[in-house]
Amino acid sequence: MIKIVVTDGYTLNPGDLSWDEIKLLGELTVYDRTKPEEIVDRCRDANIVLTNKVPFNEATLAQLTQLKMIGVTATGYNIIDVQAAAKRSIVVCNVPAYGTASVAQHTIALLLELTNQVGKHAASVAAGDWARSADFSYQLSPLTELAGKTLGIVGWGNIGQQTARIAQALGMELLYFNPSPKENAFAQWVPLQELFIKADYVSLHCPLKPDNMGFVNNEIIQLMKPSACIINTSRGQLVNEQHLADALNKGRIAGAALDVLTTEPPSPQNPLLTAKNCIITPHIAWVSKEARQRVMKTTIENVRAFLVAQVPRNVVN
Repeated sequence: MIKIVVTDGYTLNPGDLSWDEIKLLGELTVYDRTKPEEIVDRCRDANIVLTNKVPFNEATLAQLTQLKMIGVTATGYNIIDVQAAAKRSIVVCNVPAYGTASVAQHTIALLLELTNQVGKHAASVAAGDWARSADFSYQLSPLTELAGKTLGIVGWGNIGQQTARIAQALGMELLYFNPSPKENAFAQWVPLQELFIKADYVSLHCPLKPDNMGFVNNEIIQLMKPSACIINTSRGQLVNEQHLADALNKGRIAGAALDVLTTEPPSPQNPLLTAKNCIITPHIAWVSKEARQRVMKTTIENVRAFLVAQVPRNVVN
């Protein structure tokens, strides 16, 4: 019997989805969460491991002699040492493009929170401020119309493009940066520094690579307009968090809205948690039920293809 272990199933399936189809493919053990020191014991006899954020490095893989496949229940697979897996003939598969609509939607939600600050005003009304107001209308801070403003998108993949389409419908002007211009793009390609100079809002949609870790730093933030804001729904490690916090606290830029941080969950000492005009959500852009259903469906198809068809799908190594 094929043994399948899910190391951290709670975020994908907190109870509103089903593991039943995967159970048909082997002997399934699901752990809600797995600590680093528990990985080897829990996965020692596994032929297939399904993981979202639990990492598998070379030292761990060397101890898992029965392992034949790792299914990452996400698009990003930087938690896996894919070269070490390949050396041991362990197939690594991911789930591409499942969250395009949901992540783009959340990006726009963060953008609108920066401009309309619905949460702040709703909390004010709930606290009784409107009932005590002398006027029929009041604002706690300036509100901004997006029509005519420029959105700069870093990374012209599926999510970046979907975000651009929604922004375009709001009347925004579009710029994008990709390592190379894309054919038939409906936005204007500009060099990265020019994008940060011209954009009113910069939204990050690029994969994390060794050469872009912490690229949002003092040097590039200094190029931005004082009225500009940064949005990140991609990877927290793209941002130098201390540099961004300093820029916000000094009023060098107007705001930031982030769904990802370098370490998750964050340390209470993370400087962005107390930075001025910084909106943070707990890595939820991907978590709509519809998106998670797509993750589950593709994961099942990946496992079935590996076991039944012997032709792995969505292989990244």
